[in-house]
Amino acid sequence: MAIHPTAVIAPGAQIAENVEIGPYAVVGPHVSLESHVRLGAHVVLSGHTSLGEHTEVFPHAVLGGAPQDKKYSGEPTRLQIGSHNVFR
Repeated sequence: MAIHPTAVIAPGAQIAENVEIGPYAVVGPHVSLESHVRLGAHVVLSGHTSLGEHTEVFPHAVLGGAPQDKKYSGEPTRLQIGSHNVFR
């Protein structure tokens, strides 16, 4: 596991082995990262979010926040991403 010293990992986050987390990344308390996930610099993962194996998130991406739909009124949401995905 390679976590940059400036990354912020909340208590409760589940992080598998062989995960790379870049500088200033933020991982929330309800986030789950499977093996070989790579997070670039300044990535923010929040909410109930899970990333499958071999997923790569490039710098400055934000995943797991509240939906941007005008009909959203605060109900619980979840983001589940499978294996072998890339987010730029």
